[in-house]
Amino acid sequence: MNPLPRMHGAARVLAACLVSLAGVCSARPLAVSEPVRGWTILSDSAPDAAITIAAAPGYQVNHIQLSHQIVHDLREIKADKKRDLVNELTRAAHSAGVAEVVLWDHTLYKLDYYPKQFRTGPGGTIDLDNPQFWKWFQEDYRQMLDRVPDVDGLVLTFIETGARAERQHSTVLKSNAEKLARVVDAVADVVVGERKLNLYVRTFSYTRKEYANVLGAIALLKRPDIRLMMKETPHDFFLTHPDDPYAGTIARPTIMEFDIAGEFNGQGIIATTWPEYVLRRCRAFAKRPHIIGYTARTDRYGSTRLVGRPAEINLLALRRGVENPQVTAEEVYDEFITARYGAAALPEVKAAFKNAYPVITSSLYTLGTSMASHSQLDYDKSSSSYVRHVSGKWMDPPIGYVGHGVNREFHYWRDTINHLAPPSVKNPKGSQWSEVPEVVSSGWIQPGEGMTEEYLRYIVTEKKHGVALAEESVEQIRKARPKVRPEDYGALDDYFQRTLLTARIHRATAAAWFGSRTWGRGKEFQTEFVRRTTQDGLDEIKAVAQQIRDYPRKPAAGQWDWRRDADAAERYYNRIMTDGWQTR
Repeated sequence: MNPLPRMHGAARVLAACLVSLAGVCSARPLAVSEPVRGWTILSDSAPDAAITIAAAPGYQVNHIQLSHQIVHDLREIKADKKRDLVNELTRAAHSAGVAEVVLWDHTLYKLDYYPKQFRTGPGGTIDLDNPQFWKWFQEDYRQMLDRVPDVDGLVLTFIETGARAERQHSTVLKSNAEKLARVVDAVADVVVGERKLNLYVRTFSYTRKEYANVLGAIALLKRPDIRLMMKETPHDFFLTHPDDPYAGTIARPTIMEFDIAGEFNGQGIIATTWPEYVLRRCRAFAKRPHIIGYTARTDRYGSTRLVGRPAEINLLALRRGVENPQVTAEEVYDEFITARYGAAALPEVKAAFKNAYPVITSSLYTLGTSMASHSQLDYDKSSSSYVRHVSGKWMDPPIGYVGHGVNREFHYWRDTINHLAPPSVKNPKGSQWSEVPEVVSSGWIQPGEGMTEEYLRYIVTEKKHGVALAEESVEQIRKARPKVRPEDYGALDDYFQRTLLTARIHRATAAAWFGSRTWGRGKEFQTEFVRRTTQDGLDEIKAVAQQIRDYPRKPAAGQWDWRRDADAAERYYNRIMTDGWQTR
C-alpha cells in the first residue's frame, strides 16, 4: 500500500474505516516478540483521527494509542460520550488492520475521586495499608475496562499524577518507590493478570531525583510482562535536549515515545520537516538493548494532524529509520516529496523543507533554550524557559553549541540563563530552582538584570538567521509553483508564509524586549546599537502583528493558536512603551 495516500473528505475516510468487523482477526495485544510500530492520536476530532487511522496501514502501524483529548485518565470513559468515541476509534483502528489499540491512563487520580472511607491518612490522604482500598481500586478498573471491551491494553503514567502515590499514607510501604510500585502492580493484576492485555508503564520526571523514584519503582514491579514506554528526551520534548539516558537500559521491553507533532516546536502549524533529527534520535535508541519499538505522536490537539500535510515526512522518516539503519535523510526527502508533490518540484521543495530545523531552533529557541511555551510566543510569563525546560539540566557539563551565525559554545546556566532570565525569575527560593540545586550552589545565576549589548547582539544575530532562512524557504516554494498542483502550492505557500511571519514576530519581540532590558540598566548600557535594535523591534512588532491578524487563511488549530502570537507580541510592545521607552 502506498504510505503517502492523498486524503479526501473526512466523512468518506471515516466511513471506510468503520467497515464491518467480519473477518477482522488481527485485533489482539501484541506479543513481546512482535516489534511495536505505533502512533499516538491526541485529538478528539473524529474526522482527523479517522484520516490518521486510514493512513496507518501504509506505514505498517500495528499499535495505536488513544490519549489526551480522547482519554487522558481511564476514569473519563465513565462518561458515555468519551466511551463512545473510544469504542468508535478502537473499532476503526482494528478494522484498518491495526492489531493493538491502547488507552492512556494516569493513576492515582485526584484525591476526591476516591471514597472518603479510604482517605483516613494524615491530611485526608489515602491509607494504602487498607486492603479494602485495593479491592475497591481493582474493581473500579474492572468496571472501567468493561466499558471499552475491544481495547488491548493501557499506557499508565504513575508519577506526577493527580493524587501522587508517594504522598499517600502507609506504615508498611517504607519508600516512595514501594508506594509507586504498589499502585502499578494493582493495575497490572487486573490489566495483565486477569484481562490478558498489555500494560505499558510510562515514565515521566522533572529531575534526576524523581527519576530515582521511577527507576526504584520499576525495579520492584512483580510482573515481568509489564512493559515500559519512555520519551526520546528526559522530561519533555525539546529539540535541544539530549537523548533520554535511561531508555533501553532497563531490562524490560521498552517502546520509545517520539513527539513527531512538535508540541514545543511548531505543532505542524509552521514548518517542522526534519528527517535528519528524527533519524538521529531513532538510530541512537536502536543501539540500546530492550527497545522493542516506538510510538509517534501524530497531532497536538484539534485539527493539527500530520497526515496529509508536510510534517508527515517525519512519520515516514521514523518508519524508514526503523526498517533500514542505513537509510539517509536525503532518501526520505526524495521519497516523500516525489510521492506527494511530484519529482519535478523535488529540488525546490526539498530546499524549503531542509530549512525548518534551523528556523525553529533560531526562532522558538534563543541561544539553545526554548522561548516558546507549547510553541506560543512567551518570553517571561513562565519561569520554565529559564529553569525547568533548560536542556543543560540534563547535561554534564551543561554546555551547548549555538550555530545560527553566532557559532560559539554557551554554558547553559552561567552564560545563557544568567543573561537571558529576567530578574524576577532569578530568585533561588523560587519553586523550580529546587529542581536544579547544583545550579544554585554553583553560583552560576547572579541576581538582578544580566542583559548586555554582547548578548543582545547574539540574540539579534540568531533571530535574523531564522528570518533569512524562512524567507529563503518562501522563495523556494514560489519557484516550485509551476511544478505542483495548485492546491498543493497554496498549502505549501501558507505553511512557509506562516513560518516566516513567526520568525519575524520572534525577531521583533526579542529585539525589543531584550533590548529594552539592556537599555534599562542605565547610561553605561545605552549604546546606539541597543537603542536602534530596540526601536527597530518595536516598529516591527506593530507591522508583523497586523500581518498575522490579517493573514487571509486560517491555519489548523490545536493547543497553539498561531494568530494569538500577534497579541502576545503587542503585550511586550505596550509594556515597553508604558515603562517609558527612552525616558527612564
